[in-house]
Amino acid sequence: MAVLGRKSDRAVFDDGPVPRYEAVKQFIRSRIESGEWPPHHRVPSENDIVADLGVSRMTANRALRELASEGAITRVQGVGSFVAAHKGSTALLEVRNIADEIRERGHRHTSRITLLEEEQASTEVAEALGLAAKARVFHSIIVHAEDDVPIQIEDRFVNPAICPNYLEQDFTSMTPNVYLTLVAPITRTEQIVEAVLPKPWECKLLSIGRGEPCLMIRRRTWSEAANVTVAWLTYPGTRYRLEGVSQ
Repeated sequence: MAVLGRKSDRAVFDDGPVPRYEAVKQFIRSRIESGEWPPHHRVPSENDIVADLGVSRMTANRALRELASEGAITRVQGVGSFVAAHKGSTALLEVRNIADEIRERGHRHTSRITLLEEEQASTEVAEALGLAAKARVFHSIIVHAEDDVPIQIEDRFVNPAICPNYLEQDFTSMTPNVYLTLVAPITRTEQIVEAVLPKPWECKLLSIGRGEPCLMIRRRTWSEAANVTVAWLTYPGTRYRLEGVSQ
């Protein structure tokens, strides 16, 4: 089915003052900015652009790649490209429930559990939780999605002495944040933010390319004197931003 096949569309790509990939970008942006293609609208694929606009695959690929890096579209590997919604954000200076943040934006939160088990702590995790070397800890990896687009990997380790029933919870209906706040109210938080390149398994869970930069928050929380949890929260840089306000 032709999606960009009007003669007036193709005429834009006759040799002109701008490179063809830039003309493709301008064309797609014009559809987005006019409202013809609203947020979450599926953007034509590389094949569609090649067939309907008469440009090369390299040109189509570069246009879509640059639009994604500029935040105009979101590319989900194996699914397609979509007009980006306003980039989601999370509060840097407070610990918030990601499901609440997504719902406040009028979107739908879902989560997928990829790991939930007891295991032996690594040296790094044991030190972060103030535990003895090789102590037993609870480990969960959960992928949070906004309107079915993955936006966060929550890789969390929990002190079993503080939250002994952690592994018994249904984290598809309640986030770890909600449960932990109820069981061990937060009295102290430590957060470190880094720009990172994702590991291969993180790329797979987030449906992103290996070269896409991510934001990573390393967060430790305490309840009274007890260190409750340490978590690594990884966000695709093109889909999320961190905000902080000091008063």
